[in-house]
Amino acid sequence: MTVRHRDRMPPLVGDSVLPVLLLLHVVAAYPARELPVPAVLTAALAVPLVWRRRAPVAVFAAVVAAAFVQWLVYVPLPADVAVLVALYAVAARTGRGGTLLAAAVVEAGAVPVCLRWATNGAFLTPFAALSATVVAAAVLGVNARTGRAYLAAVRERAERLALHQEQRARLAVAEERARITREMHDIVTHNLSVMVALTDAAVSAQHRSPDRATAAMLQISETGRQALTDMRRSLGVLRADEPDAERHPPPGIAQLEALAGQMAAAGLPTRLEVRGGHAHVPATAQLTVYRLVQEALTNALKHTPAGTRATVLVECSAGSVGVEVTDSGPRHAPPAAAPSGHGIPGMRERAAAYGGTLRAGPLPGGGWGVRTRLLIGGGGRGAV
Repeated sequence: MTVRHRDRMPPLVGDSVLPVLLLLHVVAAYPARELPVPAVLTAALAVPLVWRRRAPVAVFAAVVAAAFVQWLVYVPLPADVAVLVALYAVAARTGRGGTLLAAAVVEAGAVPVCLRWATNGAFLTPFAALSATVVAAAVLGVNARTGRAYLAAVRERAERLALHQEQRARLAVAEERARITREMHDIVTHNLSVMVALTDAAVSAQHRSPDRATAAMLQISETGRQALTDMRRSLGVLRADEPDAERHPPPGIAQLEALAGQMAAAGLPTRLEVRGGHAHVPATAQLTVYRLVQEALTNALKHTPAGTRATVLVECSAGSVGVEVTDSGPRHAPPAAAPSGHGIPGMRERAAAYGGTLRAGPLPGGGWGVRTRLLIGGGGRGAV
């Protein structure tokens, strides 16, 4: 509490306490007829201490000059402590050179003081005592300066740490926004493409085969519900106790078969082959595999003519997962994609998160292929 109240007190008020006490002491200690000279000398010694924080060197010079005048008129005063306080202020506010010079001046002044005021010729004892106080005042001032510099360094470090944490928080927000953008792009693009294809199929079959049209409409409804669930999960608003959370778990390699069936129903017959067990593959890596396959199949559905067939090959090993998606349709250029993480650039970002390099382009025998290998044995960052 004392430190807190002291910090709230204006510095000028705190620095005025000692001069006021010294002046009150001299007024109380001397009778009225002897007061003028001690009072003037005390004021000359004590009053400059009020500004010792602002101009420590100038205050020290003024106090030393007043002490020299006091020595000349031979009037011992308790206000002589002002010399030590001024030395402390110089040591606390200036560098090593200023401290050593001020201490040397005070030490040099201690010699004539002890020669004149020592009793019974005892010079060494008071000189040693006075020298010890000079060294103590200088050391305390240096310690105060060092402590203040240390606190300033700690404060600066704390500010830098706070700024670093704020920057990390902003980067985390930006990464989360990028993740949500990729997820929303994949969910919306895929499901809308499937729903459009199913709608076209239902319209074309509504007169010739009402049962097929009804099945297509039911598939559209299920696709829409799944899209809404995936969107809510990507936005972080799906609770674990909701029914949709159990009906639509986070997609992974196990859901690729349903994805292939969905694409086949939309008009892109898809053959899926999964080699190796995928139980050891992290959930985030499985979601990446699913999104890569989903995006590649969606592009094939959107940019190839009817009759195109697609093949999906997923190879799971102890330290990696290979993904290959090919189709038989002619395509002369990759689908247009914005550079903000959509389409093929988005797939490259997902693969790069696991140390993979995605290759997408036309196949020598015709068709289009997408290939990558994700590292899951510590080689990737492990983030979608």
